[in-house]
Amino acid sequence: MSSELRRARRVVLNAPAIIEPVGQGGVELHPTLAAVYSRVEASREAVGQRFPGVVRDLSTNGAFIAGPALPLLSRVAVRFEFEGHAIDAIGWVLWRRDRDCEVPGASGELLPLPGGIGILFEAIPLDARNAIARLVHRA
Repeated sequence: MSSELRRARRVVLNAPAIIEPVGQGGVELHPTLAAVYSRVEASREAVGQRFPGVVRDLSTNGAFIAGPALPLLSRVAVRFEFEGHAIDAIGWVLWRRDRDCEVPGASGELLPLPGGIGILFEAIPLDARNAIARLVHRA
């Protein structure tokens, strides 16, 4: 039985990336709607700063990027190379690992896990999403 709990198949990469928190725009609402409306707000911490990272695994839905552990619910722009093309994507930080750690593997050996962020893609070019899908289904 597989211990894989993630829904989307993924491919392991080692692609340098640039991560930039971009925040989100405001929404003007009618006063009647504003009285009953709730919205998740993106973290504004570090907006406009750029950080280096490494895309370590990639799926059609998102990626794990080793690097700074940005705040949860940061909305980020990510740029990386995939199959010879520059990919620009927007995503949300849904989980983070604050620093490197080690966990026991199936046979007791210690497996290193780098610090970084798990992002869910909000927007990624369709041709890039299709190329990722083709690659993960070959793996």
